[in-house]
Order: sequence, then C-alpha cells, then structure tokens
Amino acid sequence: MMKHPKYLAIKDYTYDLPDERIARYPLSERDQSKLLVYESGTISTSSYSSIEQFIPSGTLLVFNNTKVVEARLLFYKSTGSVIELFCLEPDDRYTDITTAMLQKEKVYWKCLVGGAKKWKSETLIKMINHEESDYILNANKIEKVNDYYLIEFSWSNTSLSFAEVLHHAGAIPLPPYLHRGAEESDKERYQTIYARHDGSVAAPTAGLHFTQNVFTKLSDKKIDHDFVTLHVGAGTFKPVKSPTMQEHEMHAEFIDVSKSFIERLILHIDKNIVAVGTTSARTLESLYWMGVKSKEYRIQKIEGRAEHESLSLEQWEAYDFAAKNIPVKEALQSLLDWLNERNTERLITKTQIIIAPGYKFKLIDGLVTNFHQPQSTLLLLVAALVGDDWKKIYQYALKNNFRFLSYGDGCLLWNKKA
Repeated sequence: MMKHPKYLAIKDYTYDLPDERIARYPLSERDQSKLLVYESGTISTSSYSSIEQFIPSGTLLVFNNTKVVEARLLFYKSTGSVIELFCLEPDDRYTDITTAMLQKEKVYWKCLVGGAKKWKSETLIKMINHEESDYILNANKIEKVNDYYLIEFSWSNTSLSFAEVLHHAGAIPLPPYLHRGAEESDKERYQTIYARHDGSVAAPTAGLHFTQNVFTKLSDKKIDHDFVTLHVGAGTFKPVKSPTMQEHEMHAEFIDVSKSFIERLILHIDKNIVAVGTTSARTLESLYWMGVKSKEYRIQKIEGRAEHESLSLEQWEAYDFAAKNIPVKEALQSLLDWLNERNTERLITKTQIIIAPGYKFKLIDGLVTNFHQPQSTLLLLVAALVGDDWKKIYQYALKNNFRFLSYGDGCLLWNKKA
C-alpha cells in the first residue's frame, strides 16, 4: 500500500541552484545537450545524441506531442498603459482544448491579467496584420474567478481559428525563471520537433533535445515510440508555498489519448516503458488510475448505484484507490472497455495527479527529464522514481557543469525498484 505524501515537507526537497547554472538559451544543436544516466545507483555522463546506447531494444518511449501556443497577448490602451493577457485554458463550456482552439469569431478563455487595475470595463483592441491585410482582436472582461479572469475574445476575420489568432497576435510564454522576453528563435527552439496539437503554455522540455537523427538511431535499435497529448498549464510553474503537500493544490491539465495507444501499452507491459518528460509520466500513470476508476464505476452500476461519466483524476485519488491493487493489464483493459462501451476512439479528460515520494509507479520503468527547480512538484516526481538518490543525482549534475531547467541538459533515470 502506498504511503501518503500529503504530509511531506517541501523543505526536504530543496537544493542550492546558483543563478549561473540556469540555461537562459538552448544549445545550437538540440541533441548535443548533456545526458546524465542513472541506473541502480550508478551515474554516468553522455549526450542525447547517444541516448539509444542506454535503452534496451523493445522499449517503448512515450512522448508528449502537445504544441506550445503564443499565449501572451499585449494590448495597448489609448493612455499608453499596457495590459497583458496570459491565456491559461479555455472556459469550462468547451469539452477540450482542441475544440476551443478551433473556435472561430469568438471564444471564452481563462486568463491571468497583468495591469488589471488599469483595465476598468472598456473593450481592449489589438490591430493584427496578416497576409497584407488587417483585422481586429477584441478582449472583454466577463468576470473575475479566484486568481484568473474569464475573457471573451472576438476577432473580425471570422475565417481564422483562435489558434491562428494567437499565432498571429501572441508571443511564446517563456518560463518566468529565464528572466527574459521571447525572441524570434524561441518560436522554433521552445517547441519539440514533433509538436502537433495546440494547447500548452509551456513546452514538455525533455523532448526539446530529440532530433530526427536521434529518432533514426532509436529506430535502428528497435526502440519503439508513440505519443500522448497532455496540454501543459501555467500551474507547472506554480511554487509550493505550503509547509506540507496537503495544502498545495495541484494543477489540472487536459490529456488526450487514443484507444490504439492504450492497446499498445498493454502489449508493452512486460517490456520497458520510458516516459519522455514528467507530462508523459503523469499521463501514463493517470491512465492506470482512470482504468481503476472505470472498473469501480462498473461495479457501482452492477450494484445499482449511479455510474459516473467522468474519468477525470483528482490529485489524491491515486492514493485513495491504491488499496484496490488492480493489476496493470486489468486496469488498462477496463479503460478500453469503458471507451468501447461509449463508441469513442479517444479518451479526453483532465488529470490532477500528484506524484510524490510514497507513490509506486504502475507503468513507467524509466524517465527522460530535465533538471527541475528546488521545492517543485516536478522534483517530487523525480524523487518518487529514484528515492533519496535524487540528491546524489542533482549534486553530480551541479559538480559536472550540467545546465539546469527548461533550456538545460537532462537525464535518463531508471526506476529504483522498492
């Protein structure tokens, strides 16, 4: 049974990160980033261009193919004041991010507002030039909800989707710890080469190091790969401010996974599954618990209790369900059955799962990831995978001149089995 991480003290998951160790810019060649390899307590140094040497044939690598959108919009008032709208996620009236991104003429979005006190009730207007013609983007403040505002966007070129509007009008939202504005080069470098589905406000940075050359080497060694979609929200940068994790609210993010992918997972249960990035890891582990939930709902239906229709996963549910001890294949098959019963080819829902020490991984055997901020939920996930050796790994990286955070180097971590 899992130990519950609610009572973990975040101060136990810190380290000294000198400012000069934060990579402000990426290397000129993606796959020349250094790679720390950890397995069975042993640490070595390589580069991403040689990552296939450390992964057995037959392994399934799982990538997140979400695409970063230009989520920062600057509006200039007639007074000269600047209002910044940071698009977090679509309003709840849309079933998923893709549907919202494809809206034309008008859309409702949850946003952070910089300079909110300067914005009373007037409509903000932004002129946009596209293909030698101009159109207008309007923003109206609908209501304030907790720490965000609900904004109605509308635009005069009704042939364009909201994703296209953002592409024309917005800027890439670089992580705040880079302490610089987005530059033209970031449009390409803060995006994986396989990015496909618009919706993230932050890149799944572990994948930034992968090039076509790396994929060719992986394929030559019979190392498989596949894709899931988890749209990264701004909450990935949300600091843990509470003394223990019990008071920290984990961010919820949209996932989109095909039925065929789940079928492929079942075929790889007895082989190695490696998540490329913490977002892929959270998606994979969430699928197991969603399978457990679907099985529980089926039991409820048989017993005459109301059946839930949503498989969205709340942050502590994995720990609540842990005692059920459902085999992985059984849980994934139940999830497939749930999709088949509804005649749907895709699972589109939200996950709020928090993976921290005490968590027992169900699907992943390894993780490719960057080096994360002190006292972050991402560092907690790493510690859940490798135990207290996370300290040894990070000290090694600091002593051996690894570059940290989004544009930095990374590591391949194999699960330290209990």
